[in-house]
Amino acid sequence: MGNNFKQIYEKSIKNPEEFWQEISNDIFWFKKPTKILNKSNPPFYKWFEDGVTNTCYNAIDIHIDQGRGDKIALIYDSPITGDKKKFTYNELKKKVSRFSGALKNQGVKKGDRVIIYMPMIPEAVIAMLACGRIGAIHSVVFGGFASNELASRIDDSKAKLLVTASCGFEPGRVVEYKPLVDEALKLASHKPEKVILYQRSGQEVKLNAPKEISWDEALSNAKDENCVEMNANDFAYILYTSGTTGIPKGIVRDIGGHIVALKWTMKNIYNIETDDIWWSASDIGWIVGHSYIVYAPLFKGCTTILFEGKPVGTPDAGAFWKIISDYKVKSLFTAPTAFRAIKKEDPEGKFFSKYDLSSFKSLFLAGERADPDTIKWAEKLLKVPVIDHWWQTETSWAISSNCTGIEMQKTKYGSACKAVPGYDVQVLKNDNLIAKPNEMGDIVVKLPLPPGTFPTLWNADERYKKTYMSNYEGYYQTYDAGHIDDDGYIWIMSRTDDIINVAGHRLSTGAIEEVLSEHQSVAECAVLGIADKLKGQLPIGLVVLKSGVDKDNETISKECIKMVRDKIGPVAAFKIVIVIKRLPKTRSGKILRGTIRKIADKEDYKIPATIDDPKILDEIKNDLIKNNILK
Repeated sequence: MGNNFKQIYEKSIKNPEEFWQEISNDIFWFKKPTKILNKSNPPFYKWFEDGVTNTCYNAIDIHIDQGRGDKIALIYDSPITGDKKKFTYNELKKKVSRFSGALKNQGVKKGDRVIIYMPMIPEAVIAMLACGRIGAIHSVVFGGFASNELASRIDDSKAKLLVTASCGFEPGRVVEYKPLVDEALKLASHKPEKVILYQRSGQEVKLNAPKEISWDEALSNAKDENCVEMNANDFAYILYTSGTTGIPKGIVRDIGGHIVALKWTMKNIYNIETDDIWWSASDIGWIVGHSYIVYAPLFKGCTTILFEGKPVGTPDAGAFWKIISDYKVKSLFTAPTAFRAIKKEDPEGKFFSKYDLSSFKSLFLAGERADPDTIKWAEKLLKVPVIDHWWQTETSWAISSNCTGIEMQKTKYGSACKAVPGYDVQVLKNDNLIAKPNEMGDIVVKLPLPPGTFPTLWNADERYKKTYMSNYEGYYQTYDAGHIDDDGYIWIMSRTDDIINVAGHRLSTGAIEEVLSEHQSVAECAVLGIADKLKGQLPIGLVVLKSGVDKDNETISKECIKMVRDKIGPVAAFKIVIVIKRLPKTRSGKILRGTIRKIADKEDYKIPATIDDPKILDEIKNDLIKNNILK
């Protein structure tokens, strides 16, 4: 296919069927597809329509067939419990095929849904792959999620079975899962037929027979199962995201396109070969965990790391460096918020110097916009490329990135680099006209989307069309705003609803945050627009300071305001910066700007189910009252 990025990208846009057919030859098919793209019913496009394959076969069995069964597939490391385990592809196959038999014994068959509500332990990965082996559709729900949120996902998926554990571990606390599951099962209208529970050592719980059985009991009379043949357009999984209506959106992934695209990304985006050690520091409850802890690295046949810990506090700000050093990790993929946490605790990088990172070649950031200051800090410390790339739960892989396995592009700080092959990214204005270079607008992707993205929503075709495909005819609306520059670099400045309107001027919160993050005392920040009778909205900045800062808050606030006025100008009407202890975030690291804005504007708000610690919202409210924002 050649290794020139421009040539490869242009071929993917001009001849997508030929492009993806060639790539599809790299995966295992029981029956190779002859119909590459069905465009007859837009926006419901179908890739590899007549192909027959299996997710688990491509993740495990194919590597054993190729003589690499003794290679390490999965490394588990929990600094919280001290447990460490390694699984070869042979060992993983044994465990997955046996648990597939356990699921089958409980009546799970092809097309049935299985909810997986688990901590970051190998059994969670085994359960996911076991579903794929027998053709069940898994829906992973973040372990420790609120009972009502779990109940809504049980109801929407009509799950036949729920797989869980006795607890999860967070730094300094145990999260008991059983009471949360019990409450969810009470609240749910639909009742799963069985619950399989993995007993964590020292945290065993009493089970209510016959509906609840332990993991070990489920395995006791199970037989190994082989991979079933699945149509390429059958669903591999449902992953729910919170919906604005309160009804979660079930993002679905079709099997064929998912395998083809994700396997391709490991070499072409991340430059990972089969002999490499890869680490994605995320959680299996999120899309990053699905795509880059479990599926993509196993499709590629490399080694993937499952880490039950945090960037700080398990035990210190050197946790990431220890993992990279211990396992000779080549590349790490994590959220910018993880690095901001490390930078806050250890701004001088003292922990870093304790470890050997000679194997480490690149750092990839995604999940939230990576501010230039954090990228520069990480570059200076790590002395490797630090790459901000952009993608979404809906797409399952990167929309824009520096494709390091094709041709390295230069870094532009603040940009998520160029569109990845397969994605025709454009910027549209409210009048549906294409924006000029550097002109702000809604970022969209021309249809059809490439393989591996989302063909629809679970049992909600109309919602799929209305939510994503209707505002701009022929385009997928990403709900991100920004611009594309003269060199084709994409600048994601904010979510569409984070664009603020100050006296008729549309301003990006991301642009203001970029300036604030350059202040030497600021570890992380958020900017939001609050209602103002005169100007429509006024921006306010919330900043969290690095550890050990001895300047007073008032001085820091004044310096931040001056920086914004100098770099963005008086048009921003930026006059308020509040120093706070911490920002409210989701468990995946996204800052809850919309919720803070609603608090400031005295609007009703619902505490998001994904929030890391609800108490932070009370702290924010008090800070806003103290600073006369909330009266």
